[in-house]
Amino acid sequence: MGTIVVAPLGKIAELAVRHRCREMLSLVAPRQDFHRPAVIAAERHMIVGVNDIAFAGTGGLVAPGEAHVAAILGFARGWDRQAPLLVHCQMGVSRSPAAALLAALAVEPDQDEHDLAQRLRRASAQATPNARLIEIGDHMLGRNGRLVAAVKAIGRGADYAGDSPFVFSALPESVRR
Repeated sequence: MGTIVVAPLGKIAELAVRHRCREMLSLVAPRQDFHRPAVIAAERHMIVGVNDIAFAGTGGLVAPGEAHVAAILGFARGWDRQAPLLVHCQMGVSRSPAAALLAALAVEPDQDEHDLAQRLRRASAQATPNARLIEIGDHMLGRNGRLVAAVKAIGRGADYAGDSPFVFSALPESVRR
């Protein structure tokens, strides 16, 4: 299957049920409180406490780091792909699209970064993956700058126009056949 559902926090319950998700990756501010949808088992829910910033040293906020990316990659590698993976952050625009790209490469490392970034852009006009998560993930996945370049090539997403969840495949078309 290999489908990833990317959502803002306010839509997670609805989308978890609609897409029959069984696993969820949450990228939220540290200590942010929210309710996990009942269809997601606690042991298949990973919370990554990180703020949506692109550099460290921003007034007490938690910048994405290697430990955060390692957690994302490890969780993604444990995803059985029998049901869609729900990935969310506060607005569904920056942290969660970045995590979705990293998850896709974790489960299917042989795919082309530019194709992956283009699939993301076709799925969401407003996705603007968090640059720090992408840079760290590029390094940890041994992509040699190709993921960073691919995300830069799709450019900044359209201005935020409200809750705009999206679905895209973690797998290239050649693998889906």
